[in-house]
Amino acid sequence: MHSLAAQWIVGLLRERNIPFQICGGLAAKGYGAERALNDIDLFVPDEHFMTVVQAGQAHISKPAAHYCEEGWDLTYVQFKYKDIKVEVGNAAGAHILDATSQTWVPLDIAFDRYEIVNLLGLALPLMLKEDLIRYKSMLSRPVDIDDVRALKSEIKMQASVYDKCGDPTVLRYADVPDPELEHLTCSSKFRRSR
Repeated sequence: MHSLAAQWIVGLLRERNIPFQICGGLAAKGYGAERALNDIDLFVPDEHFMTVVQAGQAHISKPAAHYCEEGWDLTYVQFKYKDIKVEVGNAAGAHILDATSQTWVPLDIAFDRYEIVNLLGLALPLMLKEDLIRYKSMLSRPVDIDDVRALKSEIKMQASVYDKCGDPTVLRYADVPDPELEHLTCSSKFRRSR
């Protein structure tokens, strides 16, 4: 059923050339999380939000309004398609609650920064993994903590490396093995004598 709901919302958006970005559980699943999906969450730019609301009018289950709930402070609309919730957020002014500091933090969504991943039979633009980890880490809900653990297990160590000497343009990022700490032993010259 999630694939039908995804096809419906993606079709609605792509027919109207509306940029969007998948976040939440579906994005986490795209990066390796194993948990079952409850819904489909995505964001659209402010100037397209009301177009989405009007285009999906027949499937609205929670009207477009400003909500402050479960660590989120944003305007969104909830659709129900084939019994699957599809929540479309307005990226303008969206905030999340940093559970550690108890402060509201802007959720800066850049629609030119995403990764295309094949999910539910579609090529979907996912929120970048590091952005997803950052916001799910702040929310600190059990489901988000599980997602962060799954996402971090896939992260590889990266470093600036170079193949030849030269100016800073020779530097590039590359995956490198995780560093290994050597076991240090105390040599006799550093031992205290009595």
